[in-house]
Amino acid sequence: MTPELPGASDLARTPDARPAMPVLILLGMVSILVTVVFARLAYGLVLPSMRANLGLSYAQAANLGTITALGYISVLLYAGVFAGRYGARRAILLGLVFAFIGFTGMGLSSHYGLQMLFMVSLGFGTAFTFTPLISLLGGWYPERRGTVIGFANSGVGIGMLVSGALVPALTENNPIDGWRHVWLVFAASAALTGLLLAALLRNPPRVSHAGSLKQGLLTVYRSPHVLIIGLIYGVVGLTYIVQTLFMYSFALDAQVPPITAGRLVAMMGLISVFAGPGWGLAADKIGHANALVICMFLAMVANLLPVLWPHTPAFVVHYLLIGLSISGLFTSILAASTTTVPPQLAAMAVSFVTVFFALGQLIGPAVAGVLIEWQHDFRLSFALCSALLLLGIVLSHRSRRFAIKAN
Repeated sequence: MTPELPGASDLARTPDARPAMPVLILLGMVSILVTVVFARLAYGLVLPSMRANLGLSYAQAANLGTITALGYISVLLYAGVFAGRYGARRAILLGLVFAFIGFTGMGLSSHYGLQMLFMVSLGFGTAFTFTPLISLLGGWYPERRGTVIGFANSGVGIGMLVSGALVPALTENNPIDGWRHVWLVFAASAALTGLLLAALLRNPPRVSHAGSLKQGLLTVYRSPHVLIIGLIYGVVGLTYIVQTLFMYSFALDAQVPPITAGRLVAMMGLISVFAGPGWGLAADKIGHANALVICMFLAMVANLLPVLWPHTPAFVVHYLLIGLSISGLFTSILAASTTTVPPQLAAMAVSFVTVFFALGQLIGPAVAGVLIEWQHDFRLSFALCSALLLLGIVLSHRSRRFAIKAN
């Protein structure tokens, strides 16, 4: 059975059948908060307390982040096929089940081998949720895809805001088992989100497909613009996962108090809540490629500052600039990946570039962990991240020519 390619041309004829946009955005934000932030990005905040309690090396801790990315990428394309065959709603709910298993296991286990299995489960949870969710959002509101995706991606900022406040509070209050309480709170959030989505989330109507799955994949894979956007997303995946895993530890190593560092993470999340929709609107006016260049530059400066001057003010500016830029990167990349392919292939393009993002997240923690163990310092890792972001600026500028041709 060949999965149908997602399309959207018939939805405008039945607007009353669509869920209200605010409801859909809210469901998307909560799903992203749980399966992207809690399952992937918050690990860097839990890491210092968890590593100290379990006696893990930085390399072992980084391997847990790597194995999550491996679980993510190993099922990413299958998750897209599963969503096409059985519906995005079922894929998202399955992703939340994987997330619940992973969170619960991390909160209860102490054996390193078991924790690796549970981190794989968290990777599965992200894969079965994020790409099908983006497809579902665009399927219901194709004419306002950028707006819906931009607002839903605010879930990343809200999640970082919540994590930045919650994780340090729990780990400081209970230095021994606080990190376990964090994982169990995340498990409860996954269960509640699953119940909410099961009650309110619906699949968009099926529409006639414009070719076979194989033909659609070949069209996407052969697009130079989609390939460049994929490379850009790979740079973002690698540098951002290193930032989320190790910048908090870098700040603590530089004698920034834990509560202060947690508040900086929360500040970053709060800023990105508003920055995501703002960048979505700005990108529509100045172009996705121009937005990418600006956001890449801000992220590069943010990563370079603590390398040059590892003191509290540099970390403050770092988290400020990351908050301003990261949502813009995600929103612009996801929107740009669909601009030069037919609408019915938009979801495939998103899936394809997300593979590059996942590869970056797979490579980043392993390399950074080895460098940190070797140097007993964080600066070399973040200097390399800055160099990669400079490459991202060049690629983002190069992608403008394809956008101009498409218009």
